[in-house]
Amino acid sequence: MLEIRWHSRAGQGAVTGAKGLGSVVAKTGKQVQAFAFYGSAKRGASMTAYNRIDDKTILNHQKLMSPDYVFILDPSLAYTDDFTANEKKTTKYIITTHLSKDELLEKIPKIQDKKDRVFTLDCLKISKETIGRPIPNTPMLGALMKVDGMFELEYFKNAMKTVLKKLPPKIIEANMLAIQRAFDEVK
Repeated sequence: MLEIRWHSRAGQGAVTGAKGLGSVVAKTGKQVQAFAFYGSAKRGASMTAYNRIDDKTILNHQKLMSPDYVFILDPSLAYTDDFTANEKKTTKYIITTHLSKDELLEKIPKIQDKKDRVFTLDCLKISKETIGRPIPNTPMLGALMKVDGMFELEYFKNAMKTVLKKLPPKIIEANMLAIQRAFDEVK
């Protein structure tokens, strides 16, 4: 089973991103879960979202997990959240930051020994420059496609167009640009 934990602030699109990823994966016949836990229901409050993906029926409905991936959508949460909780020895971290990977590792001691499993990019900058708003969920998914190789990028983008079909075409295309940029920029 693949497990993903999203650390975000309410309003940054983590729930929508988790559900979008779940929708794309479900089309392949796999079983998926996408859900969230809100500490406070206010915009800007820290929250977590979750994905589980498996070939078999998923019977576990708890938020407690040992994630394969941890996404940090808001850079400040890398300093305040216990995002390494229940990690595996193979857990990979994709962190939104304007800092270089080395600068980030220097500032956050708890990930210094995980250097090979930490990936960085500035999802907020990418989303502002492509979508026009600081909603870093689709750039994070673009980074996941590069780091994990879960889907070929073009397949994923086409599947996401279907997920986003209720949005105006201009916004859908902006999200495709954000996914592509994140795929290209993640380090």
